[in-house]
Amino acid sequence: MHKVTSIEYYSVRDIKGPLMIIENVSNVAYDELVEIETPTGETRLGKVLEVGFGLAIVQVFEGTTGLSPKGTKARFLGKTFELPVTEDMLGRIFDGLGKPIDGLPPPVPRDYLDINGAPINPERRDYPTNFIQTGISAIDGMNTLIRGQKLPIFSGAGLPHNMLAAQIARQATVIGQEEEFAVIFAAIGVQHDEASFFKKSLEETGAIKRSALFLNLADDPAFERIITPRIALTLAEYLAFEKDMHVLVILTDMTNYGEALREISAAREEVPGRKGYPGYLYTDLATIYERAGRIKGKKGSITQMPILTMPNDDISHPIPDLTAYITEGQIVLSRDLYRIGIYPPINVLMSLSRLMRDGIGEGKTRSDHPEVASQLYASYARAQELRALALIVGESSLTPTDLLYLRYAEVFERKFLAQSYYENRDIWKTLDLAWEVLSMLPETELTRIKEKHIKQYYRKKA
Repeated sequence: MHKVTSIEYYSVRDIKGPLMIIENVSNVAYDELVEIETPTGETRLGKVLEVGFGLAIVQVFEGTTGLSPKGTKARFLGKTFELPVTEDMLGRIFDGLGKPIDGLPPPVPRDYLDINGAPINPERRDYPTNFIQTGISAIDGMNTLIRGQKLPIFSGAGLPHNMLAAQIARQATVIGQEEEFAVIFAAIGVQHDEASFFKKSLEETGAIKRSALFLNLADDPAFERIITPRIALTLAEYLAFEKDMHVLVILTDMTNYGEALREISAAREEVPGRKGYPGYLYTDLATIYERAGRIKGKKGSITQMPILTMPNDDISHPIPDLTAYITEGQIVLSRDLYRIGIYPPINVLMSLSRLMRDGIGEGKTRSDHPEVASQLYASYARAQELRALALIVGESSLTPTDLLYLRYAEVFERKFLAQSYYENRDIWKTLDLAWEVLSMLPETELTRIKEKHIKQYYRKKA
């Protein structure tokens, strides 16, 4: 156990935004927890962000509203922020700092873990190769999620990313083992109606029994948004690497996390980088995303699906841009598909799963899967080019084969991409649907599929 410092400091020099500056301090370390007591006896927790020259800059978790330098005292606790963890946290709902908000008593902890996590030795990392079935054709068939992968969802304001996240949380299984995931759901800076949606969605389907929900609301202090994903991932690491569970971590919305980071950086008067975000944004995001993966010799795994809304649908915005560098692909939602009533509105041409090839095919899904995925991409890309051409020259100027491609694109969107929020398709159903759509084209157009698979699966018209 850490020894609590007995010295109490009354030397609060200044309070600026979410920060408190304490002077004349000694034997204080970076990241150390601070207990702050107001003149009325209220206590709040904080964390040391900077220390030196007798000064400590402290970030107050619950915010500095109502605090004044006079009469406020601080005590440095000699330890970092630790989360009490236990598998009994599954089925529970917590606030952004890990305190229960479901009306039940706190779970009895089995251990206390630093929320910053322990780095995984690169030599001990195991390469992800196991297919995860989400029940969503656009993901399973064309942008496959692999156990231990980090695959973000890039969305825009008003698009149904929350529904997609809840559906994945409800349906995700490891193919073959039919083993359900433990789901750690961290909602970062969300509105009250979004928080209610996540709670209701998990409770109605019974998925809450294997889920832990951490809710940081939009009216909570900014610094809590920095803590929430780290608390969620700390529980995930305990369940995966101590209790051998497969854990799916969904973090929404990472854009709110970035905004909180920018707010705190501005309060510290740091030199801003792109669009005002701190220069260490890439490194900071990496400390979250790199906590996914598998460890050799351990049965458990952590798979991450961060969700971020792109400001003005700009995929080159710093947060999605840097996220794409760190993670292994992305699922991009399309406003155009959403406008015509397609759910989930996944833009497959802009989406990518870099680990897909290692988790599909013979012995994992089906031998024709890689070729079918490639053909779906190629045919849909050509159809989109022809759609643009038809707007210029008119459909009457297109060849009969070109017109087949236009029809293919429409059926592909309505039959393969579109599915109900409650529809859970297994991989065999997804691949059969893919062949049904591809069979609209002549066999000679299926240039990316081996002849043996065409003979086996191609559906000739009567």
